[in-house]
Amino acid sequence: MKVLIVRFSSIGDIVLTTPVIRAVKQQLNAEVHYLTKRSFRGILAHNPYVDKVYTIDKKVSEVKAELQAENYDYVLDLHHNLRSREVKWALRAKAYTFDKINLEKWLIVNLKVDRLPDTHIVHRYMATAAPLGAAYDGQGLDYFIPEEDEVAMGALLSTNVLGPVADAPAYTALVIGAAHNTKRLPTHRLIELCQMLTGPVVLLGGPAEAEEGQAIADAGGGHVLNTCGKFNLNQSASVVQQASRVITHDTGLMHIAAAFRKPIVSIWGNTIPEFGMYPFFPEGEGHNTTVQVEGLKCRPCSKIGYQRCPKGHFRCMEDLPLQAVQKGLEKMA
Repeated sequence: MKVLIVRFSSIGDIVLTTPVIRAVKQQLNAEVHYLTKRSFRGILAHNPYVDKVYTIDKKVSEVKAELQAENYDYVLDLHHNLRSREVKWALRAKAYTFDKINLEKWLIVNLKVDRLPDTHIVHRYMATAAPLGAAYDGQGLDYFIPEEDEVAMGALLSTNVLGPVADAPAYTALVIGAAHNTKRLPTHRLIELCQMLTGPVVLLGGPAEAEEGQAIADAGGGHVLNTCGKFNLNQSASVVQQASRVITHDTGLMHIAAAFRKPIVSIWGNTIPEFGMYPFFPEGEGHNTTVQVEGLKCRPCSKIGYQRCPKGHFRCMEDLPLQAVQKGLEKMA
């Protein structure tokens, strides 16, 4: 059996498809191929359950002929958009398509009518593979870091924060970025949070957060180390893997932290956990503490996010109780 799994973006969504990859490979003994965008190839390149990764920059036509030559038995469309429809049309293989529950999301965002299923997106992804005979195995998410991207955190912290230490110290990873501003705490609140925390704190983010990360580290205290923009995704994942606990917005590194079974305090702004994308752990494990502004009538204002609060007040982040973040960390100790 040869199966093509399609998910073009983004970091977290692709990580959340890894139980499907593993189940199809292990349970069906299938040859598993994956189609995604080129910028996300590194998430899958070292996954032992993926036999081949195909990528595009923008258009399916970039790999159409190669995909057609593979003669797939099945296509699992875990993206469900125009591009993935084009893939299915081009390949003419038996295809199963993920339910994006767009109507239910529209109702809660626009009318505040809650028809959302009480089902994590991982289980909805798995339902797409059920007709093939694959079932969720209870083992959570996967993320694989190549050896060359492993970060020596003990040396990094002893050089930049602590001075010489005998052993790598426990530290908190704080993910300051997010794809949309309304999913993340503003700078002054991140500074306030850092000032409340004890022990080493390592800030994580991409190049877009590099300058802000340094400002947060400078104001947050000498225990705060800014790594924003200094690491690629796999290296940032290595920092998360070695952390004793993780504070994160609703973003890709949150799901990577869950793949490593890390204790998580997840911070929610304009989106809500009820969309089904909260941290996903193996069966019987629960290491997430959710922090959000309860009872705020304008939430959720979007299923994804905005660059600025459409209401102008940004109460979902300005009013977020940072003491609850601190208490969540203390509960993990």
